[in-house]
Amino acid sequence: MPVSPDTTRLGFVGLGAMGAPMAINLLRAGYRVTVFNRSDRPAVQTVVDAGATRVATPREVAANGDLVITMVSDTPDVEAVVLGPAGVIEGARRGSTLIDMSTISPAATRALAAALAAAGVNMLDAPVSGGEAGARSASLSIMVGGSADTFDACLPVLQTLGRNITWMGPHGAGQATKLCNQVAVAVNNLAMVEALTLATACGLDPERVLNAIAGGAGGSWYLSNMGPRVLAGDFAPGFRVDLQQKDLRLVLGAAGDVKLPLPGVSLVHQLFNLVQRLGGGDEGVQALVKAYETPAGLQVRRGG
Repeated sequence: MPVSPDTTRLGFVGLGAMGAPMAINLLRAGYRVTVFNRSDRPAVQTVVDAGATRVATPREVAANGDLVITMVSDTPDVEAVVLGPAGVIEGARRGSTLIDMSTISPAATRALAAALAAAGVNMLDAPVSGGEAGARSASLSIMVGGSADTFDACLPVLQTLGRNITWMGPHGAGQATKLCNQVAVAVNNLAMVEALTLATACGLDPERVLNAIAGGAGGSWYLSNMGPRVLAGDFAPGFRVDLQQKDLRLVLGAAGDVKLPLPGVSLVHQLFNLVQRLGGGDEGVQALVKAYETPAGLQVRRGG
């Protein structure tokens, strides 16, 4: 039976910067939602105030839900809340479904799916792109792996959270697609930063350069959206450097599994190491420009 607010009880594990607004969007759509978060952050109360029921363990979330969504930081976190003590697998009934919307290892995803299948629980891996803004506006892009039948049944709830929703194939295919997305994101970010740094080094007005090239063949989402933020010195996170680094480690691990060199991603990963060393791990990924400013002895921000 397809998921619907009238017939489906939802569970949500992970109420961070992405998970909290996603859970609120599900509540606004009329779903009954039971939630768990490992820390007592203010966003948890915000979600409860919006109508969710909070419980003490992922097991209780699963026991109170027909479908559970997990949205946590990394592979070990997903493994802990799903397979660990008092995890989802201990409370999930046969025939229920887990949708993991975190970004984690494709290989670990396949292992999770196998463990859940042995307990009679369906699984989709459905990582997202779009950042906090996309989570708030329910405009996320969602890349999904798992059985086509499970995808079809769960599509209504995914449509509550995003706009561009694509079934990619069997378990792990959604996560592998997300890693491809992160390759394109990281290298586009690199191109934007290098273009603005060269403009500054050449004595050009980087804002004029941005306006001149953003609408041409070199244009990109990063030039149009992150370029102005770099020039304004705005490094507020839409997606944090520390999380980008986690994703790039996953990309390089997956590339190593298939013996594929990704020199562009390797370079961005190393440059972000410098940003982290400079204290920028909690800043937005546009802070990559700091890895260029410091060695070059110039400041791209404010056309310096």
